[in-house]
Amino acid sequence: MKDPALYQSTPSLDRPSDELKGQVERVTYMNEETGYTVARVNVPGYLMPVTIIGNLLALAPGEVLKMKGAWEDHPKFGRQFRVLNHRTVLPASIKGIKKYLGSGLITGIGRELASRIVREFGEKTLEIIDKDIDKLAEVEGIGQKRVDMIRKAWADQKEIRAIMIFLQEHGVGLSHATKIYKRYGQRSIAVVSQNPYRLATEITGIGFRTADRIAKQLGFEKTAPARSEAGILYVLNQLSEEGHVFFPYEPLVVKCSEILDVDRECIVKGFESITHDGTIVIEDLNEHMDKLGANQKAVYLARLHVSEIGIARHFSRLISSKKSIRSMDPEKAITWVQKRIELRLASRQIEAVKRAISDKVLIITGGPGTGKTTIIHAVIQIYRAVSARIFQGKQPVRLPGLSTGCSNSVGRRGGLPATKTDPWKQM
Repeated sequence: MKDPALYQSTPSLDRPSDELKGQVERVTYMNEETGYTVARVNVPGYLMPVTIIGNLLALAPGEVLKMKGAWEDHPKFGRQFRVLNHRTVLPASIKGIKKYLGSGLITGIGRELASRIVREFGEKTLEIIDKDIDKLAEVEGIGQKRVDMIRKAWADQKEIRAIMIFLQEHGVGLSHATKIYKRYGQRSIAVVSQNPYRLATEITGIGFRTADRIAKQLGFEKTAPARSEAGILYVLNQLSEEGHVFFPYEPLVVKCSEILDVDRECIVKGFESITHDGTIVIEDLNEHMDKLGANQKAVYLARLHVSEIGIARHFSRLISSKKSIRSMDPEKAITWVQKRIELRLASRQIEAVKRAISDKVLIITGGPGTGKTTIIHAVIQIYRAVSARIFQGKQPVRLPGLSTGCSNSVGRRGGLPATKTDPWKQM
């Protein structure tokens, strides 16, 4: 902790205030991508500049900040004020205006030119730039081309300030506000105002719950179509994290209705909309015409539907292709591999290994600790042994379906011991 003597009659560091107002002395660090910033701020009443940290987009020396946040003690850098919310106030003093304009934030104005402009217009400098910028041409060294450059840069900075204020007023934290501005730029206010639920799918770190809270701040009703559409995607994503590739239509409608606290009609309309735009895919589960069931449908997120179709096609190709590995005696293979891995397989594991030997495609499922890894290990050991025999004295041949395929001689690099003994003669 810093020496309390560095502070005058200000809130004790043991009971720090959660609000500060001060002028930026210098920006120590800023990440252009995330907006994370470390800066030193002169706060009235404090003898030494205060270190502030947080997502402070386009911060510049000379700016005056009204900040809300919390004090933190960093083990290396000491006392810091983490900014959770802030507003930028343009500086009013001659010194502050000169520092602000000379910071490089406004394209076309450097330190020397900032001094000349402030010397010409004094405390009215920022007012002149904001409302009558063509007067800058009266300053030595400023032509119309530079005036236009400054005009654009000033407008951009005003837009950034307006966007950050708008987002914070509607419950968006600094970290999320920075991401929103980086993604949408000057369209940020329009995008968020029209459909805040876009944030849930387009901004990393903003989920449906956060977008829903922002939407509520903006006055969106819970029956808004955009809310139903985003809510359905939210529920499907939650279900996918539980292991569901698809979910039955009827139970999904009920679940969405309960979570979003809206009636069935809102949810059904939401399904229609996001099905039409291709965000989800709905498939009919009725396999027999004589046993048709109402709403027997499966609902997929589009990306999972593409994955499932792709995997099915790949399996179909494998099944229909010619088998390129010679047949073997499954009983002898089981006896050999159990000795090889020094482990006795359970009956279901033996069945799976035999199927892996005889069939071209095998899908193994089961929860943690059910023996899947042991099965795979046993199968790989068997095929490595087969490969070692096939490759003796021959060019290596790629065996389809091996999860640990080797391009060089398996006898040399496949993990088998260096021996002239044919492992299959041991069976």
